[in-house]
Amino acid sequence: MANTYVITGCNRGLGLEFVRQLVTRGEQVIGTARNLEGLEGYTESGVKTHALDVSNIESIERFSETMSGQAIDVLINNAGVGVHSKPFESLDFNEMEEFFATNTLGALRVFKALLPALRLGSLKKVVNLTSKMGSIADNSSGAAYSYRVSKAGLNMATRSLAIDYRAEGFICVAVHPGWVATDMGGAGAPVTPEESISGMLRVIDGLTPEDSGEHIDFTGARVPW
Repeated sequence: MANTYVITGCNRGLGLEFVRQLVTRGEQVIGTARNLEGLEGYTESGVKTHALDVSNIESIERFSETMSGQAIDVLINNAGVGVHSKPFESLDFNEMEEFFATNTLGALRVFKALLPALRLGSLKKVVNLTSKMGSIADNSSGAAYSYRVSKAGLNMATRSLAIDYRAEGFICVAVHPGWVATDMGGAGAPVTPEESISGMLRVIDGLTPEDSGEHIDFTGARVPW
């Protein structure tokens, strides 16, 4: 039986590859993005698309209304803002707020808005795409404050959600997709989108309650906090 997946930020890069692979294996996909260009070819395959800006409260509320009564099995919070590796002296605090609004608060707001629909689902899996750059233990090069801090915040939020909703059967994880050759990762990255998504889907498929609250990479390895 097909499961229902909601994916944010899926008009390009990793999000679009999530859509492609999930459609190929016969899942029901609900794809969202600020700009839906890139998803047109998948509507004929049954993908339902919705405009969604995860940094905009009104946009999230409109989307949640369309999901009323809908059961969602897996939420993949993929939408995010990429790396600007600026030194501290060049830090733009307005930019930092924008990163936080999308990478951290965006995922939390989407989860809260879709909580009723997730409670109706059978799997109750919440996957927040993070980065090793949000790992405090792994930080050996500094800089990139906006990105690092927003992803570290997402990691902490994921751990708290896992604790708070464990009794309801939710499995909440932070997943690092690897350094992937996308517009965000750059052409020189060592991992292809196909490899990253196929790996992450294996991880998602195999998640158990014992994994909830963990930081995992696309190979299934644990990432230090």
